[in-house]
Amino acid sequence: MDKLDSTLLNLLIRDARASYADIARQLGISRAHARNRVQALVNAGVIEQFSAVVNPEKLGKVVSTFLDLRVAPVALEPISQELAACPEVVSLYIMSDLQSLHIHTLTDSYESFDAFVRKHIFNRPEILSVDCKTLMTRVKNRRGGARL
Repeated sequence: MDKLDSTLLNLLIRDARASYADIARQLGISRAHARNRVQALVNAGVIEQFSAVVNPEKLGKVVSTFLDLRVAPVALEPISQELAACPEVVSLYIMSDLQSLHIHTLTDSYESFDAFVRKHIFNRPEILSVDCKTLMTRVKNRRGGARL
């Protein structure tokens, strides 16, 4: 991957719907060359998918909460799969200590978040501890992926 590919990726991160003509114009290359470069990045697995960035607040999802769970190692995989299947969970990561889950949830109210934790988190002996923080202000976020 070279500088042209990095610039091309940043264009697509900002607008995945950019036409090959727009990409070519911004990069100073032909439309066919832009198409070939994008296709090569897809074929190489650098671009996994083209997607839309959705504003959760416009969908009524106004409570953004981050949970860090410490889980008995034997239960890490089943609990992570169960929580990943919940519509409230937008991202879930197994951390390097192999006993922690980092989870981001989006809900429409504190009451629905409370219902989620009561159903899936509380009174589970395999969940050893919970650290929970609700987002107050978004200063910077990763819209569409990392900038290269």
